[in-house]
Amino acid sequence: MHSQLDEVPELNITPLVDIMLVLLAILMVTTPALVYEEVIKLPDGSKSSVVNKLPELEIRITKDRKVYLKNDSFMLSEFADSFMMQKSKYPLKSIVYIKADEGLSYKDVMFVLKTVKQSGFTNISLETNG
Repeated sequence: MHSQLDEVPELNITPLVDIMLVLLAILMVTTPALVYEEVIKLPDGSKSSVVNKLPELEIRITKDRKVYLKNDSFMLSEFADSFMMQKSKYPLKSIVYIKADEGLSYKDVMFVLKTVKQSGFTNISLETNG
């Protein structure tokens, strides 16, 4: 007689494999049908349209605290008043580039940046040598 301790339980994985194969087949059949589409209406373009380039304004600050705006030069201390008077020459949508000497203090560069922002210009970039 065999005792119950001598019997080794046998694991039957055939039903598990059958179920997994059925699930895999269902997944393979339904996946191609699950395509998401979004209708996109693109604007019509034309070859004759010209892109309007925004005017550029360059402000340079030298290490001796002189500010150059196009062909005009000002001392840093009088830049705010002078720029307020000359801002009407440039559209407020102009791109303003501020280029400062690396020997200047942070405070001086921020003074020019603040003055330009308070004048109504919003598209301002700081240039670097890097």
